[in-house]
Amino acid sequence: MDRIAEQKRTGLHLYPSIEPFDQRLIDTGDGHRIYVEQCGHPQGRPVVVLHGGPGGGSSPAMRRFFDPAHYRIILFDQRGCGRSRPHASVENNTTWHLIADIEMIRTALEIDRWIVFGGSWGATLALLYAEAHPARIAHLVLRGVFLMMQREIDWFYGGGAGMFWPERWSAFREMIPADEQHDLVAAYHRRLFCGDPATEMRFGQRWAAWENALASIDHDGPVGPPPGDYARAFARLENHYFINDGFLEEDGQILRDRPRIEDIPATIVQGRYDMICPPLSAWMLAEGWRRADLRMVPVAGHALSERGISAELLRIMDHLRG
Repeated sequence: MDRIAEQKRTGLHLYPSIEPFDQRLIDTGDGHRIYVEQCGHPQGRPVVVLHGGPGGGSSPAMRRFFDPAHYRIILFDQRGCGRSRPHASVENNTTWHLIADIEMIRTALEIDRWIVFGGSWGATLALLYAEAHPARIAHLVLRGVFLMMQREIDWFYGGGAGMFWPERWSAFREMIPADEQHDLVAAYHRRLFCGDPATEMRFGQRWAAWENALASIDHDGPVGPPPGDYARAFARLENHYFINDGFLEEDGQILRDRPRIEDIPATIVQGRYDMICPPLSAWMLAEGWRRADLRMVPVAGHALSERGISAELLRIMDHLRG
């Protein structure tokens, strides 16, 4: 469907998904090869897109929020997921490895400063990267803010979200024996890293299905199992990060270090009814940040594809292209 027809159908001005002009695997030197692609205008304003998860991987749909005549669009698959190799590996895979990878990509592409665009875990990573390298950020565009705090994990894996989705929560919880249900992240960890691929895939599909079911405000139907290989990688990586508290020094580290990025402009798009990353985190992040613009989308959940969220992100990126 062309852009004009899609605009009439959805009201969104999504750009066409053009093919990359550059694709490469960058060797990190510690056992990983990172898939990186560039599309759009080779001399355009650079923007790097940080996907969610951890473990979600990039997709062609992520290119469609940027005018290819004005932006140099950089997408990459974080360690262990998507087209990066080795697949589903958690060895040498921490938040700080990912931040080093972003800097490695920036240096390899000879970019001085860039817009950093990230949602969910991608927003977490964008904030931590900005706090580590503030001079490299031209603008932060964040969606569905996740601060990697224990209260957020407790909400989603401890029963908070389950009060709104009891049937989905029951299916997720009842995979685990009753005597282990007090800590579902740890219980799933034991099964996702048990060494038996079939078991890891089965529990990975249930882990991913729980998250997928809550992503969109409009979805209330049955959720089929996601593809097994994808689900195993996604669940292993996400669980690995969550059971290790995001490899942060302390709970609330992003808010602790926010003064480092006070002078960076940031636009934050948040769904009012986001069940995965509730709005409190976006509000706490923006509160008192002089250069932050928090845009709460009234009828929207978590997903990038939510109509209101997509429309707001398109408006922001069209404005920033200059």
